[in-house]
Amino acid sequence: MKFLAPAASLLLLAVATAPAAADDEPGRIRVIGRASQEIAPDFASVEIGVESRGATPAAALDAASQAAKGIVAAAKAMGVAEADIGTSSITLQPRTKNVRLPDGTMGERDDGYTAGNRVRVRLAEMGKLGELMRRTLESGANRIEGISFGLRDPAAADAAVQVAAVKDAKAQAERIAEATGVKLGTVLSIESPPRAESPRPMPYGLAMKAAAPRGRTAVPVEAGTIETSAEVDAVFAIGR
Repeated sequence: MKFLAPAASLLLLAVATAPAAADDEPGRIRVIGRASQEIAPDFASVEIGVESRGATPAAALDAASQAAKGIVAAAKAMGVAEADIGTSSITLQPRTKNVRLPDGTMGERDDGYTAGNRVRVRLAEMGKLGELMRRTLESGANRIEGISFGLRDPAAADAAVQVAAVKDAKAQAERIAEATGVKLGTVLSIESPPRAESPRPMPYGLAMKAAAPRGRTAVPVEAGTIETSAEVDAVFAIGR
């Protein structure tokens, strides 16, 4: 696990012999500890669906349902667990089309129905994401929406980076104490996150290559690395 170089930020260093502002407390060292890490996502989630037309509501819905079954079958054939496959939406609505009326004006006329069925698939082997989309399109899907990447245990990543931020705060305080010739005492308080939390950086893209059978073009996919960061406001006593 690689942490980005922390940016040291000294907010307050007050010693008993130095003058202090009205709201400062002497004999304390206050620092902001920072840490950040970038983690490759361990799953991809994609919404794949179909939109079908039919002369009647039943015909449109049956066509969409049949194609949705193909999407589910294609995902299972690639080893996706049943728990990682779920229907996200089913829609049905009437269609109309513009026609010219006998009097020369334009009007609307019923034109059957449109049905939609969307399936959310979560895939652990992200190198197969392109192939999954290709297979589902061949099985009848005609909609791909909402590709995202995530972590199955984001709490563990947050905890690790928070611990690193605390260590960074202590290291800063030790350097400040050494530079000023004082002894670092015990920690008096730790606040996480600080009251004025800075905005977190946005993830950036990392190319993921997906293999495809001969004669077919792989669907290019990029998974963004997930960056987690933490800040702590730590106050240490100056030892005697």
